[in-house]
Amino acid sequence: MTIVRRASDLIGDTPLLELARTGTGTRLLLKLEQLNPTGSCKVRMAKQMVVEAERDGRLKPGGHIVEPTSGNTGCGLALFALERGYRFTAVVDRHAAREKLRMLSAMGAELVFVDTPSTGGPSSVRRREVAARLAAELGAYHPDQHNNPGNANGYTDLAAELLRQLGAVDVLVAAIGTGGSLCGTVRELRARGARTLSVAVEPMGSIIFGGRPGVYHQTGAGSPEGFPVGSNVDYSLVDRSHRVSDGDAFAGARVVARRTGLLLGGTTGGAIHVALRRLLEHPPGSTVVVLANDAGEKYLDSVYDDDWLRARGVLDELAHRRVERWFTTYAASVRVAAREAWPTPVAVGA
Repeated sequence: MTIVRRASDLIGDTPLLELARTGTGTRLLLKLEQLNPTGSCKVRMAKQMVVEAERDGRLKPGGHIVEPTSGNTGCGLALFALERGYRFTAVVDRHAAREKLRMLSAMGAELVFVDTPSTGGPSSVRRREVAARLAAELGAYHPDQHNNPGNANGYTDLAAELLRQLGAVDVLVAAIGTGGSLCGTVRELRARGARTLSVAVEPMGSIIFGGRPGVYHQTGAGSPEGFPVGSNVDYSLVDRSHRVSDGDAFAGARVVARRTGLLLGGTTGGAIHVALRRLLEHPPGSTVVVLANDAGEKYLDSVYDDDWLRARGVLDELAHRRVERWFTTYAASVRVAAREAWPTPVAVGA
């Protein structure tokens, strides 16, 4: 067993799980980023933003960090604040999963709440305004994850891990919010010679790729109406984009939980939904990787709660059955391919 002295030393080297395989030899793998400390890939970029700010003097010993967050980035910043002796203030709203807010408090973060819009969606614009004002008033470091280069830089190691584990990544699918995890990983993969097809998945109602704005309940991904898309969303690094409804995204996460025992976040469920639906579109033998960006234990009161879903009109039983059918169909195609490769011997008559 490896013994470390700080929780942050456990970041990275997350495993891969084969979720599905087709008769054409294409496989769908999950990169289990929820196994990082704080249960999210965002701890990678939180570390990098802190390290870069320390390096250039924006963050000094005993300093103060202020950042708006829906939870996962905040938990990563809270970890480094407590390890390195900083004060951390997270600007949040009630749209965030309750478990994330409780995690932030448990890790010593100070929470400043802003009002949630009457529509029930995220108050991203207001959170950003309040965080900028607080940081200016307090003389604090405001990372601004949407535009901080350290965000995307934080996924250099993730790309290196994937190539070390797999040799090649043909398709990378991920939910997109700040843009760092998908664009940062793809940028480094391509810098290392990979020809990876990148697929961005945003909630229906998000405006990152110009769709019609609306209310969505997938936290940590997408951008609501009026929120400026940050520079870490590098459109030149995104080959395809898809929008997924709350019902489909949550069905993806819930069906995976029932089949594997792994609880994943709702936005990861959306990425899985898109990857499963389009798995046969890729050349035979392709390796498709979905970034499982956070842990589903944070959503027991939402994504995995039937009453919560019904109250918001996003419990879609047909969507659950569609996801189950994809798994069944792909498994059947593998059995058919195996029979064709090894046909049953025909007995010769006496």
